[in-house]
Amino acid sequence: MTETETSSDALVGYDFIFRSTADGILILDAERRVQAMNPAAAGLLGVTVDRVIGRNAKAIFRTNQALVNLCLRDGNQQLDVRLPRQRIAQGIADDIADAQRIILLQDVTEQRSIEQRREMLSKAIAHDLRNPIAAVGGYADLVGRFGTLNPQQKKYLTRIKQTSNKLHELVKSLVDLAWIEAGMPLAHVPVRLDEIIQKAVRANSHVAHKHKIGVAVSLQTPLPKIMGDPVRLQMVIQNLLHNAVIYSAPESNVAIHGWGDVHEIYCSVADRGIGIADTELELVFDRMYRSGDERVREIPGGGLGLTVARTIIKRHGGDIWASSNLDTGSTFTFVLPVVGA
Repeated sequence: MTETETSSDALVGYDFIFRSTADGILILDAERRVQAMNPAAAGLLGVTVDRVIGRNAKAIFRTNQALVNLCLRDGNQQLDVRLPRQRIAQGIADDIADAQRIILLQDVTEQRSIEQRREMLSKAIAHDLRNPIAAVGGYADLVGRFGTLNPQQKKYLTRIKQTSNKLHELVKSLVDLAWIEAGMPLAHVPVRLDEIIQKAVRANSHVAHKHKIGVAVSLQTPLPKIMGDPVRLQMVIQNLLHNAVIYSAPESNVAIHGWGDVHEIYCSVADRGIGIADTELELVFDRMYRSGDERVREIPGGGLGLTVARTIIKRHGGDIWASSNLDTGSTFTFVLPVVGA
């Protein structure tokens, strides 16, 4: 096959994808005129292709400011775009060759509706479960104020409070895990993992400060892009960082490292904490599992953070594992496939 024939076949393939995909695609020229629009984009925006080709994007979409911003701003942009019939699209735009610009529109109306229902379920569970659990803990606190308790009674009362605290923390994690394992849709957008890592570090800064733990960040620059759900991936990193902090000795450090190549991207979180026994290394990802080590038992936790993290990483086509030496520290590492430069 000649080079010309190969190029021609590639163009046919691109044209098929352009016309068949359910996501809307607009291509603008250097003057920000609409150069091409696929049928999906026309359908999503409620316009005809003939009406917009060759015309200035700002003039055509003047009543849709988010879409105008995607068309006119430089560089990578992500905005929600209003669609007719009370629908909504996630818009992603970037510059391409010859000063052109490409805009992708993905209808996320149903996904957002599902997320709203998840939040409603979470709040309902929080009300129906957390309030009674909080009442149990509150009554346990009151018992000690009415008379002297013997050592055995104090021990049992402490256990009641510890259990109620554990149940309280479990509620939201259980909802998240059930939702993710049920196959609820994840976002599928370009993600810069270095940005997600920095957000997770900032989100955990108060916990690190409280435990007097330093967090060292080492990132390859630039990290390749991946496709995924930025909110869920941030949840993974926050869970790993939170565990590393609370299971570390005060005045020690936690290190988070991100690196990758054209095929895969890696992230590791290492601590110098309690560590994990060899016999428990694979069990830590199991639902509700907590080590029998008394030092671990003394720290509040529900045993779901790593299960949630593993489920999210697996849903993204990746893998996660742990390495550890008891009394020396642990390192948790996950890998995700790179699908774009």
